[in-house]
Amino acid sequence: MADTFTFELVSPERLLISEPVESVVVPGSEGDFQVLAHHAPVLSTLRPGLLDVVLPGGKERRIFLRGGFAEAGPESLTVLAQYAIDSADLNKSALAQEITNAEEDVADAKVDQTRDKAQGALDRLKLIRDTLGLG
Repeated sequence: MADTFTFELVSPERLLISEPVESVVVPGSEGDFQVLAHHAPVLSTLRPGLLDVVLPGGKERRIFLRGGFAEAGPESLTVLAQYAIDSADLNKSALAQEITNAEEDVADAKVDQTRDKAQGALDRLKLIRDTLGLG
């Protein structure tokens, strides 16, 4: 059995997950990174994307996140997410609303840098939609 570490996922509303896990792939703002037990300390901002969690025994769980922070260390990973929903609970209409919101962010952007960032978020949401077959 692989080593485990404590994983906590917190949204503004509540603690969503607090349990031992084998690994988590985190959608960092600079790219995805995998956290395993005994990970070096790291702090990262998050981009919209999927958090891939492997529970003891190999069971997997995918969670859609929109923004936030992740703090990893040798014994734990804490993710503070602006918005999080288990992919099992993510439906076509909820994701369509997220895409609509992102399209509005692109249209409302007054500065190129803001527009580029919003466009990147929109592209990632569309990729998630396509990856999960919710298109």
